[in-house]
Amino acid sequence: MQKLPIYIILFVYLLTAVVAGCKEEETPVSQDPSELTVALNLSDEDEGLLTVTASALNTSKYQLLLGFNETLLEENTSGNFSYVFEKSGTYLIQVRAYGTSGRYIKEEIQLEVLLASDAVTLQNGYVTPEQYEGYTLVWNDEFNDNEINTNDWTFEMGDGCPDICGWGNNELQYYRRENAWEKDSVLTIEARKENFGGKMYTSTRMITQQKQSFQYGRIDIRALLPQGQGIWPALWMLGEDINSMGWPKCGEIDIMEMVGGEGSDNTVHGTVHYDINGNHVYHGGHKSLASGIYADKYHVFSILWDKSSIKWYVDDAQFYTTDISSSDTNEFHQKFFFIFNIAVGGNWPGSPDATTSFPQQMKVDYIRVFQAD
Repeated sequence: MQKLPIYIILFVYLLTAVVAGCKEEETPVSQDPSELTVALNLSDEDEGLLTVTASALNTSKYQLLLGFNETLLEENTSGNFSYVFEKSGTYLIQVRAYGTSGRYIKEEIQLEVLLASDAVTLQNGYVTPEQYEGYTLVWNDEFNDNEINTNDWTFEMGDGCPDICGWGNNELQYYRRENAWEKDSVLTIEARKENFGGKMYTSTRMITQQKQSFQYGRIDIRALLPQGQGIWPALWMLGEDINSMGWPKCGEIDIMEMVGGEGSDNTVHGTVHYDINGNHVYHGGHKSLASGIYADKYHVFSILWDKSSIKWYVDDAQFYTTDISSSDTNEFHQKFFFIFNIAVGGNWPGSPDATTSFPQQMKVDYIRVFQAD
């Protein structure tokens, strides 16, 4: 066999080396994250300070998000975060761990924050007695059970569609069971800014229809109200025959409504709605505080209802009365049930704006119904 010249062998070796050196490096395999753990701590010394520590395998970065709208607060590679809450409320904290694949895993934690500077205790505000001369307590809910009593209350869900979309007022919220709870002898109803059911806000609407309804008596409801543009809390009543008669022929008694916003968080309204010859009729009065707003402390909203009239009170001070002795007001001589809710937006208050903070809460200490002996 003829031998190749040495320079040819050397050329082939060098060419092989060059080709090998030009070979592209392999792209690292993308990996998904796994085994996320999250630890939260609310500082006892620095009010409102939350620290978060997150760790996961195969992670390229972490994110801390706040609220049901998933507002990004911070992003880093360490998994260590801090955030200061400026307002009391119930918040949803979300931590995400991203892998090199671009996919992420997450953990969500609901956190209740109570700042000492915001705290309004049950001892703050007006209180009414548990008995009155000439009256008997026939029903009450003191909200002491740490669980809402479903023998008394039913939750109305959704946005009112398809029958009365927007609950008849072009309201913006979607009602959910999750936005109400009992704790420390208080019922809390919370309005949140979150996307659910095609709406931008959620809240709760709870009723006693077909469970607790009454004709006449003194009704006391002790409550701490929310505040802010577009916030519309209400403690009110509808006639038990609404399903057969419809509204307003069933009658409506608004014990308390507040249309939130600057300059109006200090005013509540008491109103009746009814029908005269097919026409919707309503009238009522209002009570404004001399100083402060209804979110500063608890107040007692009352009506005194008998065969001849309905009278409205705030902290035992009467501010309006209406005559119901004529045949035009027959609606108000039957049993009515209760409704507690916070609406968001609508025809009367208008929409929330940049000044409105969320979440907003209405807290109810008790509801008591007394009837004449």
